[in-house]
Amino acid sequence: MDNTPLNSSFVLTMQVFDIPSVGKYPAFLLGIAIYFFSVLCNLAVLVVIVVERRLHTPMYIILFSLPLNDLIGITSVVPQVVLSILTERNMTYYPLCVFQAFLTHMYGGAVLLILTAMAFDRYIAICNPLRYNTIMTTHTVIKLIALVWGFDFILIGTLFVLLLRLPTCRNNISNVFCDNPSLLKLTCAATVVNNIYGLFITAVLQVISISAVIYTYIKILLTCLVKRQADARSKAINTCVSHLLVFVLFQFVSAFTILSYRFENISSNLRKITFMSLMLFPPLLNPLIYGLKTKEIRNTLMKVFKTRVLIK
Repeated sequence: MDNTPLNSSFVLTMQVFDIPSVGKYPAFLLGIAIYFFSVLCNLAVLVVIVVERRLHTPMYIILFSLPLNDLIGITSVVPQVVLSILTERNMTYYPLCVFQAFLTHMYGGAVLLILTAMAFDRYIAICNPLRYNTIMTTHTVIKLIALVWGFDFILIGTLFVLLLRLPTCRNNISNVFCDNPSLLKLTCAATVVNNIYGLFITAVLQVISISAVIYTYIKILLTCLVKRQADARSKAINTCVSHLLVFVLFQFVSAFTILSYRFENISSNLRKITFMSLMLFPPLLNPLIYGLKTKEIRNTLMKVFKTRVLIK
């Protein structure tokens, strides 16, 4: 295509999964089942935190942002992808594509920042238990949550302001959903500034999250080792296991996805699957991990379930 800029509302062609006709409906049903199961699990965690007064503590108020963010991430991508499998329609409009890309990048950045805030909360609770209520006041928690979402919005918002200033002269999205790298490939202008800024915010988010988690959990481990009360030590470790599982899971999936960008010999379908795994597996597994590993949430869910059974 020539270098003539296209209209900002033009139609884009997206990639789709190469699924044989016989597998189209099973793939669609599987995708819809996974999506609704993930939505149900995340909503259950959100509702439990809202209705159970015992969970109105800093730890769970911060945790509330995680399933909320997971719902944003999975809803921004999965319905569109599974619908394209069923209808074999791979068209979208540029504004919708930009909006989807913005939500997916907001989701990725928010995961790391929320987990960092949760690590800070666990650090104060375990290493400074006597000062916990003084430090983690309602005002502090609100500021911490506002900082997480505000910082994420500024970083990602700037990324897309830089993107929207570029003219577009192509219309093929090289992914099954829209993201910043795919949108950059549509432009016929230089993308040096965008690439540098993209690497910058990736480095900032990774350095903040990884360094915070390593520092806080080294301090937590040292504190647990010197504690003489076995019950207190066991409770502290169990509290942190869920957080570490979620953090390691997201880092593993995101690293696998980023590496798939770098190797051209990876098959097209495998690359699409790695992209989808980043949007699918964390929102699917996070509520299961917290529901199973967090005693308060697990007990509340069991209590609600038993109540429902007795009523019926």
